[in-house]
Amino acid sequence: MSKIATAGNFGDGVRSDCLVTLELGGKGRQITIESKVKTLFGYRINELTENLLDFYGINDVLVKIQDGGALDFVVEARLEATVKQLIDTDKDFLLPQLEQNIKPTAKDRFRLTRLYLPGNTPKLMINAGIHYPNGIILDLEDSVAPSKKYEARFLVRNALRNVDFYGAERMVRINQLPMGLEDLEVVIPQKPNMILLPKCESAQQVKDVVAKIKEIQNGDDHPVWIMPIIESALGVEKAYEIATASEYVASMALGLEDLTADLGVKRTKEGTETFYARTRVVNACKAAGIQPIDSVFSDVADTEGLRQNVLKSKSLGFEGMGCIHPRQIAVIHEAFRPSDEEIEKAQKIVDAFEEAQRKGLGVVSLGSKMIDPPVVKRAIQTLELAKIR
Repeated sequence: MSKIATAGNFGDGVRSDCLVTLELGGKGRQITIESKVKTLFGYRINELTENLLDFYGINDVLVKIQDGGALDFVVEARLEATVKQLIDTDKDFLLPQLEQNIKPTAKDRFRLTRLYLPGNTPKLMINAGIHYPNGIILDLEDSVAPSKKYEARFLVRNALRNVDFYGAERMVRINQLPMGLEDLEVVIPQKPNMILLPKCESAQQVKDVVAKIKEIQNGDDHPVWIMPIIESALGVEKAYEIATASEYVASMALGLEDLTADLGVKRTKEGTETFYARTRVVNACKAAGIQPIDSVFSDVADTEGLRQNVLKSKSLGFEGMGCIHPRQIAVIHEAFRPSDEEIEKAQKIVDAFEEAQRKGLGVVSLGSKMIDPPVVKRAIQTLELAKIR
């Protein structure tokens, strides 16, 4: 086994990260820190390194840290990734978790926007919450190079614990199974709100993920919701089976880049090539009582194209979509918001319902039309949706 390990990134264009090189051997601890802010923060980096080495009982070691403005949770993640490449241990050196990062979320909360963040790029994590997406996705799958997936787990773990996402739902997209089951061992103890299951093609995959989560939780009742992502022709055909695989499936999303590749067609802005898949997934979700979530819109510069895409998604029954850039969030929220006419109609329905309750009536009517409970529920959701910023 090699006695040298590295983790992290450093160099031109790299911010809020560091490159850690750790070599076992020698006599005593030799810690070298290269940083433009060493005068101000070098002592903190050194202290954190010493504490971690103490925790793992490592005394004879050479550590080199090339710092590009990394915060504590990043430095710790990079250090621990190098340590665990070299020694066999079940221990975890964890920084204190923010209180807000253990709060559960409701199964039916709004998920209009979910912002993808590469799981090995800390600079994009730190201030992601200030854009107020409904959800933050820490991605361990496509956005992370195969050689970096191991160290990315530690960074995602620490971000779940130590980054304030300002109320956004904390989500993690794991790798395809079976690798994704190993990801769960690292992220589930940090109480994420939702796990995204990529390239899902069967109910069994969902059940395997839920079973693994329950095994790791070992009696902890913190709810972890599942969002399967449909990215293949087989997944589309099994959409309802997947949507009803577990009570923990709260929503289901489409991944159109991989789906069009699987279909052997080119993805277009018009979306005619995926119309069947989109309506099939929406129908499966509605039948299962969960949220259908549309794919990302990949042209970040085309704001009007995005707005039109959202309006089309809304007309098909989707209740949210993915984002690959913060500038897309406000556009998506605005397009998914109900119109003034929809709000007015919803308010009349809710008023009629409340009036019927006050009078002790078992039947709710608006004018000459009877109103059943699902209509009232949708009206209440419309009014709540109108409040989304």
